[in-house]
Amino acid sequence: MLTVALPKGALLTETIRLLQAVGLDFSGFLEPGMRQLQIENPSGTAKALLVRAQDVPVYVEYGQAHLGIVGYDVLREKQPKVAHLADLQFGRCRMSVAVKSSSPYQSALELPPHGRVASKFIHCAREYFGNLDLPVEIVPLYGSVELGPITGMSEAIVDLVSTGKTLKENGLVEIEVLFESTARLIAHPLSYRLNTDNLHSSVEHLREKTFSAV
Repeated sequence: MLTVALPKGALLTETIRLLQAVGLDFSGFLEPGMRQLQIENPSGTAKALLVRAQDVPVYVEYGQAHLGIVGYDVLREKQPKVAHLADLQFGRCRMSVAVKSSSPYQSALELPPHGRVASKFIHCAREYFGNLDLPVEIVPLYGSVELGPITGMSEAIVDLVSTGKTLKENGLVEIEVLFESTARLIAHPLSYRLNTDNLHSSVEHLREKTFSAV
């Protein structure tokens, strides 16, 4: 049976809509009061796992799911051993460096050497500043990273930005964009190579729906 890992949160509704378009109906996850974390589609030909976005590539990499849909930001951060199959063109946002609007720093290169940068995206932040050859201390925060600069704990943050409203409301401004992020289709490499449960057909249908919607 085909198994798909779905991300909780912002990408879920659009993910379910896309899967419905190719005959995989997991809309039960959107029903009020739903507590199940694993459901089958009505025809009994596939099942879906509802997991945290950061865990989607883990379930795919370890073979518990044939396919997964997750943001590119998660893939960049976790660097899992999965097959990257398609950019699904939704969930668009960006990974950015932000500082207080009153900050004297206008670009990442102006940040002080050995200054502090708060982020939940530790690898992405470290890689970015490493490529700039700018030594900084990455402060791991997993809640509201905006508080880093507000409290003076850090000079900057690296975080996902969609509309920029949260930054503005907290007196922060973007000064650099690391990369753009959208939802991506991934697969377990061996399952994809062996075409387990007719995986290639499902992937092609998803690609067709994605490109026809662009």
